[in-house]
Amino acid sequence: MTTYLTTGCAGFIGTTFVHYMLSRYTDIRIINLDALTYAGNLENLKDLEDDPRHIFVHGNICDKELVAKLIADYDPDYIINFAAESHVDRSIANPEIFVTTNVMGTVNLLQRAKEAWYDAGQKTWKSGKKYVQVSTDEVYGALGAEGFFTETTPINPHSPYSSSKASADHFVKAFHDTYGMPVNITRCSNNYGHFQFPEKLIPLMINNAKNHKQLPVYGDGMQIRDWLYVEDHCKAIDMVATAGRVGEVYNIGGHNERPNIFIVKTIIHQLSERLHDPEINEGLIKHVEDRLGHDRRYGIDPSKIKADLGWYPETTFEVGIVKTIDWYLDNQEWMERVTSGEYQKYYAEMYKNR
Repeated sequence: MTTYLTTGCAGFIGTTFVHYMLSRYTDIRIINLDALTYAGNLENLKDLEDDPRHIFVHGNICDKELVAKLIADYDPDYIINFAAESHVDRSIANPEIFVTTNVMGTVNLLQRAKEAWYDAGQKTWKSGKKYVQVSTDEVYGALGAEGFFTETTPINPHSPYSSSKASADHFVKAFHDTYGMPVNITRCSNNYGHFQFPEKLIPLMINNAKNHKQLPVYGDGMQIRDWLYVEDHCKAIDMVATAGRVGEVYNIGGHNERPNIFIVKTIIHQLSERLHDPEINEGLIKHVEDRLGHDRRYGIDPSKIKADLGWYPETTFEVGIVKTIDWYLDNQEWMERVTSGEYQKYYAEMYKNR
């Protein structure tokens, strides 16, 4: 049985990865370490409570003893690090916590894995082991009107969030270059889909529009992002973990570049038609002061992962946004619990007698 130690998998992308893997494979187990901070929601994994292949552990990736114990107890074949503070606005307000989680937490995972997997005397690594760092295209900085990020684009982060992720990436590369650690780094474009915490653009706009609240748009709304459906991203991570060339970085993009204002207007029109509600209209849009250091455009060239592993984004934005809106409309109670903070009670209820 192949064992995965995943981190941060009560959050958006990690939750989807766990479901993707357990629905695809029968001979695996996933040890899911998550600190259950504000964006971690154990309720996302409720359907897996009785699945022996999924073992949830409440804890922090910065906890040296806990991480070492999990590696010793379960002997994972793969460590996949999703855990991260990820919201740019929060990083501008409080950069220290981003350094703690995204940098120090990554170094702790790397060091504990090295202690378990590396024979310093023989200078050899246990076979069949790999560490995968889930990163972001934001480490590259901003693009002009032309061109795309490739794996050789210089790292040039502009926000505290992207700077912390870039630093973590450098440590992963350093463990490979210094010790020969088997690693991969993935850098994805903007993810969207089900289970995303409603501080991010798409779920925020869905929730606000449905409730006839203002839709805050930074600046002129012409910041361009490459949108990647979350299940396509999870498929790519699976392929990189099992077949990616050791030491390589893989960019994962959706070929779905859209300006933010286009995303907002698409959501308005979809919801207005779907709910037969004329009050959901573009009059809800409110342009607000732009984010500090806001990068104008991101765009990824995923040619390398296509050539090496045969991955490609299967979900166009036109299909993915409909699937995403459908999920949020079908799971309005989930949204209500998350926006009210009620979801945090789920963990206490689940584990009060354990």
